[in-house]
Amino acid sequence: MPRDTPRGVLVTRPESGAAETAERVAGLGFVPILAPVLSIVPVPARLPSAAGVQAVLLTSGNALPALGPEFVGVPVLAVGDATAARARSAGFGDVTSAGRNAEALAALVGARCRPDGGTLLLPTAEGEGLVLARTLRAAGFAVARRTVYAAVPQNTLPVAAESALARGEVAAALFFSPATARSFTKLLLAALPAGCLKAVDALALSPAVAAPLAPLPWRRLRVADRPSQDALLTLLADPTT
Repeated sequence: MPRDTPRGVLVTRPESGAAETAERVAGLGFVPILAPVLSIVPVPARLPSAAGVQAVLLTSGNALPALGPEFVGVPVLAVGDATAARARSAGFGDVTSAGRNAEALAALVGARCRPDGGTLLLPTAEGEGLVLARTLRAAGFAVARRTVYAAVPQNTLPVAAESALARGEVAAALFFSPATARSFTKLLLAALPAGCLKAVDALALSPAVAAPLAPLPWRRLRVADRPSQDALLTLLADPTT
């Protein structure tokens, strides 16, 4: 590979996951560029007693800090592999991944839980999880949906990202959520000519994540075959897939 081939990779996810992703990107021989376009802000919430909760439904690992130690023994049903891995790292032992999306998570709930088995706790972001909660309630489940964090867009594109894109040093950008993709798109168009992306691959965790990125003139827009960080990094490691 020519020496002047760009090796920078934008890691657009917020902490706490960004540092771990950056470490893995570096392990593949790329130069990670931390470029969070969202800030995760905790929102105080009254959660139901863990004793009455038959399962915690996780649509994002960002909800985990809101769960106190009393929930560690409660089964966790996660939307995808990346979220499930974060739950295990946080100390939860009984964790199952739906492996794909909210629809798959609803199906997993139907297979693993009973409408009369207790409350389903859905800790989520402001304005999210509404369709999932409505679907499960229609199936007879008691769902306690609680807003435990807000994903707040940054006001400007991170300086590291703007500089690297302007200098043509970016080979790829990683996107883990639709909110991140939407925020990046807005900030990029306000800061730089869209043409700066013509030599950059956008790597998206799922089709829903890819959708807000589609209007931008990427070299390629590629979607992981499974909504996990491993699958996303496989795309990065093998540009022919």
